[in-house]
Amino acid sequence: MSEWPQGRSNDNRGDRYGRGSASAQPEGARVMRQVRRGEQSAPPYGGPQQGGGYAGVPQQPAYGNDYDDGSGYDSGYNTGHVYGGGPGGGGPGGSRERGPRPAPNWRKRIKWTAIVVLSVLIVTSVSTYFWADSKLHRDVDLSKVIDRPSGGSGTNYLIVGSDSRKGMSDDEKKKLHTGSAEGQRTDSMMILHVGDNGDTLISLPRDSDVEIPSYQGSTSGKVYQGTGRHTKLNAAYAEDGPTLLVRTVEFNTGLRIDHYVEIGFAGFADIVDAVGGVTIDIDKGFKDKYSGADFTSGKQTLNGEQALAFVRTRHAFAASDLQRTKNQQKFLAALAHQVATPSTVLNPFKLYPTLGAGLDSLTVDKDMSLWDLASMFFAMKDVNGGDGTSMNMPVSGSTGGNLVWDKAKVKTLVDELKNDQKVTVTGN
Repeated sequence: MSEWPQGRSNDNRGDRYGRGSASAQPEGARVMRQVRRGEQSAPPYGGPQQGGGYAGVPQQPAYGNDYDDGSGYDSGYNTGHVYGGGPGGGGPGGSRERGPRPAPNWRKRIKWTAIVVLSVLIVTSVSTYFWADSKLHRDVDLSKVIDRPSGGSGTNYLIVGSDSRKGMSDDEKKKLHTGSAEGQRTDSMMILHVGDNGDTLISLPRDSDVEIPSYQGSTSGKVYQGTGRHTKLNAAYAEDGPTLLVRTVEFNTGLRIDHYVEIGFAGFADIVDAVGGVTIDIDKGFKDKYSGADFTSGKQTLNGEQALAFVRTRHAFAASDLQRTKNQQKFLAALAHQVATPSTVLNPFKLYPTLGAGLDSLTVDKDMSLWDLASMFFAMKDVNGGDGTSMNMPVSGSTGGNLVWDKAKVKTLVDELKNDQKVTVTGN
């Protein structure tokens, strides 16, 4: 097996050019065409040429933006034709131009923005309503009031500021000059009539002389017969609370009370502080050691402690309780104005603390809704802003230190309120 087949012996391999050739020279038909580049001769077939490419292989056309790091390597990526990276993009030579970007659909954007904003407002309003509604203390049951007068047009609220010290610490009582008296009394009482022909706010002096009628006990349910006994109006509240007070007001005026609202000392001061203080113009300075009042004349901003002293003071005035009721109405006007300003309503960091302090400190009747409460608030704001009537209950004189109402004027006033007429009666 040491011999090669004929024509392929090992001895003849070195004398031949290529396989099967007897000549040391290449056959004519097999002579390869020489490719010249400059003065250099082409390398053997299949060898690399200087500058890239191989001998005998036609040079491939170069496309724009080919990767060339100087080694002659062609990355093979055609950014112009394949990927649209050439001029114009999209085809050979960049002949197809890209169209302009479509204009944004502003109508659609505005529509969806409005939908989102409206949805947020609805969710926030509904959540706020239920949160606020849960804070109301509906503890007064007006169904326990007996022998009630017939109703009329409009809505009548009995608004009471009590001297309740419930939940107050000894330091708070000292700071607010409330004392530590047992039981509860009323420091202010007002009837607010809300109607179509103007709203009317009537202050009821706590020293008003009234008759205590027959009434049903708020806790016992027992009916106590009236004996013609006369006393101060605030004594009715001290005797059996809100239901007897409502019964006494209705009996002595003939006006049906639709809703009851009460706020205590601490709650009143908290509301004033939550709203950031209330600015008021005091005509004449005064001091009162009982309430802690110490005011100079002029415009000033009162905090909760100062506001409580302002509305409680009566010993510093010759007109005593009548002047106090006027100051109460004046301050409530300023408070309502402050609460309704955009700086409070549109600022959640002020609005929610104000609502929380106000609602959490209110005691209302079982049928009171937030809408009723809002109606009462805005009516008070309008009345004290000059769009309604603000007055004291007409008084004809006094007896034994109690203020006697002018019966003729009171009857005319009640008739006008029942018929929702513009009030013509004036008070003290």
